[in-house]
Amino acid sequence: MTLLARAAAVAVPVALAPLAAAGADAPSRMALRQGWALQSSALVPAKGDAVSREGFKTTGWHEVTVPNTVVGALVANGTYPDPTFGTNLRRLPGANYPLAKNFSHSPMPAGSPFRRSWWYRTEFELPAALAGRTVWLHFDGINYRANVWMNGKKVGADKDVVGAFRRWQFDVSRLARPGARNVVAVEVTAPQVTELAFNWVDWNPMPPDKNMGLWGDVYVTHGGRLALRNPQVVSRLALPGLETADLTVSAEVWNPTDKPARGTVRGSIESIRFEKAVSLVPGERTVVRFTPREVAGLRIMSPRVWWPYRLGAQEMYTLTLEVDAEGTPSDRSEVRFGIQEMASELTAEGHRLFKVNGKPLLLRGGGWASDFMLRRNPEKLEAEIRYVRDMGLNTIRLEGKPESEEFYDLTDRYGILVQTGWCCCDHWEQWENWDGEDHWVAVESQRDQLLRLRNRPSIIAWFNGSDFAPPPDVERRYLDVLAAVEWPKAVVSNARMEWSTAGASGVKMKGPYDYVPPSYWLMDSKAGGAFGFSTEATGGMGVPPLESMREMVGAAHLWPVDRVWIYHAGGQEFAQIKRYTDALEARYGKAQGVLDFTRKAQAMAYEGHRAMFEAFPRNKYKATGVIQWMLNNAWPSVIWHLYDYYLRPAGAYFGTKKAAEPVHIQYSYDDHSVAVVDDTHRGARGLKATATVLDFDLKPRFTKTVDVDLPADGVVRALALPSLPDLTPTYFLRLELADAAGKAVSSNFYWLSTRAEAYEWEKTTWFWTPVTAQADFTALGALPPTTLAVSTRLHTESPSATVTVENTGTALAFQVRLRATAEGREILPVEWEDNYFALMPGEKRELRVAWPIGPRPAAPTVSAEAWNTR
Repeated sequence: MTLLARAAAVAVPVALAPLAAAGADAPSRMALRQGWALQSSALVPAKGDAVSREGFKTTGWHEVTVPNTVVGALVANGTYPDPTFGTNLRRLPGANYPLAKNFSHSPMPAGSPFRRSWWYRTEFELPAALAGRTVWLHFDGINYRANVWMNGKKVGADKDVVGAFRRWQFDVSRLARPGARNVVAVEVTAPQVTELAFNWVDWNPMPPDKNMGLWGDVYVTHGGRLALRNPQVVSRLALPGLETADLTVSAEVWNPTDKPARGTVRGSIESIRFEKAVSLVPGERTVVRFTPREVAGLRIMSPRVWWPYRLGAQEMYTLTLEVDAEGTPSDRSEVRFGIQEMASELTAEGHRLFKVNGKPLLLRGGGWASDFMLRRNPEKLEAEIRYVRDMGLNTIRLEGKPESEEFYDLTDRYGILVQTGWCCCDHWEQWENWDGEDHWVAVESQRDQLLRLRNRPSIIAWFNGSDFAPPPDVERRYLDVLAAVEWPKAVVSNARMEWSTAGASGVKMKGPYDYVPPSYWLMDSKAGGAFGFSTEATGGMGVPPLESMREMVGAAHLWPVDRVWIYHAGGQEFAQIKRYTDALEARYGKAQGVLDFTRKAQAMAYEGHRAMFEAFPRNKYKATGVIQWMLNNAWPSVIWHLYDYYLRPAGAYFGTKKAAEPVHIQYSYDDHSVAVVDDTHRGARGLKATATVLDFDLKPRFTKTVDVDLPADGVVRALALPSLPDLTPTYFLRLELADAAGKAVSSNFYWLSTRAEAYEWEKTTWFWTPVTAQADFTALGALPPTTLAVSTRLHTESPSATVTVENTGTALAFQVRLRATAEGREILPVEWEDNYFALMPGEKRELRVAWPIGPRPAAPTVSAEAWNTR
């Protein structure tokens, strides 16, 4: 069964974490996750002072967990049906907004229950040992504004508690009741059209509450008279040798009391120790800093450096800071960090090139989509980060939606780089309509997010804008914040090729966002082709396999493509899939049913995404990076993903994985050359590259083997394919790369056509280039039948198996798909060494499959199918 089925609609039901022994030297954190009640203010006549008192009756309220949006909580507790299936979302109250439109631009419909505020309320007990301590109440995400009450008193008003991406902490020491029951009540109001909130653009529909609610963690911490906040470690490496690293440590010290306070801040990083005295007047906040000039130990000899996963290990250190007040332990803070140095520069052609620890790195990644109800599922999250690494990608781009701490923990641990910043297409980029509140909310949102991200080694860049550069006055404020928080990573003004007060962005956002053929990436020289840094582009829209379509739309709507399919497309220009369907049927022949259509969709996704992710590395560093739009889906979708909502990897996934091999042999659609690309920064000598051209009947028409010495991070054009007369309209190219000992390093299999694609370059739009002639692969539908044999050997030491598959027939087995099932359901998530591949007659392959996330599957059954097998 799928991980999604095991954990659907779960909002992290973690038990209430008790506060550690509340001694003065052991401040800790109590997560307020369980025991919340939720209700519309329309059904609650009482005011906040009454709602937030012990004993207030919540009969009829909804029992929920936090973090959770209002709609997310009501789906989780069964009040609303699963909105991801079919058109169920339209059955939710308030979901009658215009179809395929950006709901963030429209007011709540009349009659929507989310036009009114909603109450979140919880009761909890504070340990008696907190008496006399400073107690803090934290909110890591409230959408959009709120009145916050505790024990009958308002601690935050909605004129101040505003902003979806702010982080709040309230000193509730005078209200907290150690050793007794405490009540927190939060009245939350949904964002208005002219507020800086969440936006799903054209990716998917928006929930009818516009993601209102307590979407971030809520928790209590405590300390003494002095508090430590926002610790930071900035590393500067000796480049290029990395012999030393200079660390600068800083942290804020707060005195929240009404009396002066003196103390000492003490810090340690492994065996390194340092300390400094502080003295603060009432209410003062200051920054304490330790530099290598003051502390010799902060110059690290032979540092353990954090690298993206393919370039080295993900080494992490821990900074521990403590502060006392008049000799009494007061607060303690720990932060994990990596010693690394991220930078970027403009190439001679004006393209932004990112560097990690002094090494240039071509970024290959995908655009991240949070769950559209902002639900959390830790197992699914880890599976998705592992999928990124399994595909060979090195980067995730976030647009406008900060993620949970667990997300960044995983990208740090797995060595996946993260680009982040603000969103496009709503009030975030309608600067001409901003009022005074918008300006300070934007600045404080930027400050809060930068402070939480600046220590993360996986963060490589911050984008101040997305589709447009901020105007000078806004950008100056953003740059001031970046300077004030000592942001140590790259800063890009926008994700488009725009100039700003900060200079050239050095990146481009020219699509395409709809289907283009594989040859586009190496033939286009003006829009989205393989040059520069493309922040958003796709190899195709993305209809998933039949099994996912069945889960998405149900048996009654499987075929033909109907309104339920289209409801799971995108918005605006992408509210239909006709351009995609027309291309599929022009290339592969008219679909004969849903199975035929979804099979052809995987072949088209494979060749399209493989071509995109091969083109940019072949052209490095004229090409410096590409972000597939998108990596994943916020809800079940027929567009834009490398794996679908149900974590089912298919054509796009394995085409990407093939292209992103560490050392890879590939075909060039523009000049018919065969290239070898190194992504390891190690290179290899004595390689042998072999290219074989086969007619449709598998008759060899050309074969050649050449020696290749591959430089580190290099690209070698190994050979060029000749023009061959009388090829069949559909033919094949088989590429093989072996090392000096004859061991296979890389292989690749292409289906090609003698009919060239024809583009209307002059009609290129922001989302695609029209194509007047497509390649002809219709013959693939008439491949002679063949047979496959499969055997499986389970491993006892890990949740994995070795699968052997053999083509026992006399014809090519095209797009061989392996599936592992248990109890009648496909086991997901799954990590296949390879899939959707071709097998020549008599050819046998041995592949590894693993299930590292979720319960170990019992007695899995592996099956194989191809286009031309039963």
